[in-house]
Amino acid sequence: MKQLKWAITFQRGHDLPSEDREAGPVPVVTSGGVTAWHNVAKAVGPGIVTGRYGTIGEFHLVEQDYWPLNTALYSIDLHGNDPGFLRYMLEPLAPLFHVNAAKSAVPGVDRSDIHTIPVGVPPLPTQRVIAAFLDPVTARLDALVAAKEHVLELLAEKRRALITRAVTRGLDPHAPLRDSGIPWLGYIPSPWAISRLKFLATEPLAYGANEAALEDDPSFPRFVRITDVDSEGNLRDETFKSLPPGVAEAYLLRDGDVLFARSGATVGKAFIYKPSWGAACFAGYLVRCRCSPDIVQPDLIFAYTQSAPYWWQLGEGTIQATIQNFSAEKYGNLVVPLPPSAEQRAIVAHIAAETAKLDALRGAIERSIALLKERRAALIAAAVTGKIDVGGGGREIEDVVDHP
Repeated sequence: MKQLKWAITFQRGHDLPSEDREAGPVPVVTSGGVTAWHNVAKAVGPGIVTGRYGTIGEFHLVEQDYWPLNTALYSIDLHGNDPGFLRYMLEPLAPLFHVNAAKSAVPGVDRSDIHTIPVGVPPLPTQRVIAAFLDPVTARLDALVAAKEHVLELLAEKRRALITRAVTRGLDPHAPLRDSGIPWLGYIPSPWAISRLKFLATEPLAYGANEAALEDDPSFPRFVRITDVDSEGNLRDETFKSLPPGVAEAYLLRDGDVLFARSGATVGKAFIYKPSWGAACFAGYLVRCRCSPDIVQPDLIFAYTQSAPYWWQLGEGTIQATIQNFSAEKYGNLVVPLPPSAEQRAIVAHIAAETAKLDALRGAIERSIALLKERRAALIAAAVTGKIDVGGGGREIEDVVDHP
């Protein structure tokens, strides 16, 4: 047993502005791995790089000489230990890196904190045996995860294609079509209309309240952010912030209100307010569209936000400044294909039924991926702490890998 710094010593990375980089064979390594190339090395390989800021708790083994950027920590002394073993030894320590990073307002890892973590270091021959055992087994697990993640990508593509087809062509493959007059939209069913989103609302699209008046009183109307809603459109109950009634009155949501994120990484994401959430208001970086029930089904608008034409329009209109931004005016000017009322209901029901099947499959695959990652982490932790006999081939672990 020894402190981490006597098994591997870390140093802060070095600045290298993009304008100073010259094409070459030297990898530039950040907290996320190799992100660029340069013609001069700053560190001798093999080495291990981990995030000081940004992505924390991931460890990258770099076999050749490299340039570690200043957002990372890199090894300057392996103290005669096997680099492959050290990379595996560090992985179970990731939670401690996160704990230390959370100490400051801006999450960051201080090497003086992590250097004092106690670790068990076996003799060098044992290190090599452990690394040689883990390399092929973890590679197989990683390949399984990658294959399943590829299936998730295909499911997402299929989901979007299904929705796009339904909201732009309807459900009848033999329906007569007409030119919409919009090149990127193409042909639509003859009975359909084309409208701007603002003409489908009972009032102008509006921004929500800011967070200055927030309270923690559950008797007040809940304050809903985009991050409070999961990918299924359900409200998370992890936090509860509220607005006092006097402030909340203008921002109270009604059944069928569609909310759009207008800035940041979530720009374009949408959800529908559900009465089961109770009295709720919406945040200032959200845009509310109060759909006119006589004209359009809110669920149709929500489905449209998951289609290719919707995201194409956002891509054309997003301001690339410090952060992305899509204003209420721009949302109001979005072009929406509008089927007759009866067909809207049929389309909404069809999308709900078909996406439910895809979402169930996605959920099963995500659980499988989580299980594989848990087994990978448990396997590594057991191997580097001597809880399994890798010298015997680890047959019980091989069985787990072969039958995930």
